[in-house]
Amino acid sequence: MNHNFPVFTIDNECQDCYKCVRHCHCKAIRIVNARAAVIPELCVCCGTCVKVCPAHAKKIRSDLSRLRFLLENGETLYASIAPSFVGYFKGVSINRLAGVLKKLGFAGASETALGAELVSAETGKIVQESDRKLFISSACPASVDYIRKYAPEYTDSIVPVVSPVMAHAKLLKQTYGDKIKVVFFGPCAAKKNEADRSPDVLSLAVTFESLRNLLEEKGIDLNAVEDAPLALKAAEEGRAYSLEGGMNDTLRGNDPNIRYVAVSGLANIGRLLSSTAPLKAHGGKKLFIECLACHGGCVNGPVMPEDGSDLETLMNTMDIAASTSSLGRDPKVEMKEVPDKDVPKVKEPTEAEIVAALETVGKHSPADELNCGGCGYNSCREFAAAMIDGKAEASMCLSYLRTISQKTSNALIKYIPASVVIVDNNLQIIECNRHFAKMCGEDALAAYDSCGNLTGADLRSLIEFSDLFESAFAGGSGDLERFNQIYGDRIFNISVFSITAGRTVGAVIQDVTQSELHREKVAEKAREVIRKNVTTVQKIAQYLGEHMAETEIILREVAGSYSEIKDKKDGDGK
Repeated sequence: MNHNFPVFTIDNECQDCYKCVRHCHCKAIRIVNARAAVIPELCVCCGTCVKVCPAHAKKIRSDLSRLRFLLENGETLYASIAPSFVGYFKGVSINRLAGVLKKLGFAGASETALGAELVSAETGKIVQESDRKLFISSACPASVDYIRKYAPEYTDSIVPVVSPVMAHAKLLKQTYGDKIKVVFFGPCAAKKNEADRSPDVLSLAVTFESLRNLLEEKGIDLNAVEDAPLALKAAEEGRAYSLEGGMNDTLRGNDPNIRYVAVSGLANIGRLLSSTAPLKAHGGKKLFIECLACHGGCVNGPVMPEDGSDLETLMNTMDIAASTSSLGRDPKVEMKEVPDKDVPKVKEPTEAEIVAALETVGKHSPADELNCGGCGYNSCREFAAAMIDGKAEASMCLSYLRTISQKTSNALIKYIPASVVIVDNNLQIIECNRHFAKMCGEDALAAYDSCGNLTGADLRSLIEFSDLFESAFAGGSGDLERFNQIYGDRIFNISVFSITAGRTVGAVIQDVTQSELHREKVAEKAREVIRKNVTTVQKIAQYLGEHMAETEIILREVAGSYSEIKDKKDGDGK
């Protein structure tokens, strides 16, 4: 668990569902001991894993402790508020948020959209003046990192312009002094990467969620705070940046030789860039591609509510955005930034290694490669490569686990030296072993040997104690219940248990007739031995009693004789 990276996993909350792996387009997840950990060097901080995690084990670094430190340390703080606030703090105006931040201790609050307008102005200038035919937006840091890592051949096509938040931070510092600290508030995890890389420009990037948590901690009611004026000025068309196509709207001019395309979602970006056909300039025209990591734009960022892109939010965002163009604006700050290629070092496995890895999960031929995607990877071979790279575990293959589980279950049922049967709530046999069929009689045994099972047979037609199974269904408990049942000339020990409450019940039945007979014989022999021993003891006691009586008589006679002799000697002495 790396809490220093913007996105991390709380290990003890991870439920090994692999949903994050399935949805991560970068496959920046490593499974260790069935727990999903983010791989920083592969991750672009799009936050998709945070949104899809059903256990909420994926988290975005809060940075509230660092914000508290800045506030308590008396730093002069200015806030940069992303335009997507409309979708998170519904019904709250930008001036109300400015008032809230002032109450927290900020010197002022401004709109990130002002930086977006500067980005559009500089981008429009570059697109119009450059001889290149292909241009990719630089506004979304997650998209930029994705291209740098996974489509590096297009890195040179990224417009060499800073992102809106960096442009805005530079503008705030230019206006209020280099010593101020700029804190971004928005729905984005990738902005934290920007802050980590350039802390001298952007001190912190805090999510809307963390801001709400801080307000609750401080007991600040959004509705009880007075509005405050914005620092700098109110934004205009830059507010549209939070919507897919919003940047393009700020760039469109009257130049018919420039085409504008908007694409959102890393998977869609990957598909677009993997095909060269759409990237060819048609009729010599230039092509500008607006790339956003989140589907639909920032209004669907990783901390935004599920209804972040509902119609109301979209309409409200469009309402606050002016329908003007950024073309012709003067940026007034340094806007240039040239992204470097950052290709992750991944060792390509050999075919022999792939084959060996596939065999560990029971895939010995192409026919065994189901490519079901349950592990989170698009194909079995991709999964095998991930295992070789240490990113995946064999237990992630659901078909393999199912096969192992089935084989284990079948082996146990088949070879256990007792009758085993599993039935549904209609008392229809789901599974049983040969011992059970043999117990049920010759006809049942013949049917089993012919078909290999008795699946679908009615339990009531085979045994006379089916009522025990009905009782198990009625009870619904998973506790094991034991019964002794006399069945003809046999005695059965029956263990009945619920497998799925109200749906399936199983039983292990042991014929203990011989054991009981043997036990009775042993008991009878023991009783016979006891009787003999008692008789012997009694005889011994009798013999001892007779012997003691005779001895007593003799001793009395001897003693009497001795007394007579003694008395005679005493008389003679007189």
